[in-house]
Amino acid sequence: MAKGVPHYFRDGTVHKGGTHKMPNGKTHSGKTHGKTSKPLFHLKDLSKTAQKKARRK
Repeated sequence: MAKGVPHYFRDGTVHKGGTHKMPNGKTHSGKTHGKTSKPLFHLKDLSKTAQKKARRK
């Protein structure tokens, strides 16, 4: 997990909380894994629609 690189939820909403890395290498929300943890993405990995939403903010 690179520091200073923003992470986003699938819909383009920026994530500002803690993150953790799963055994498969993917980044999820939350400092540790739990029921509410969700996958996180870099801007380039989002759909075009989600990228537009992320850039508006």
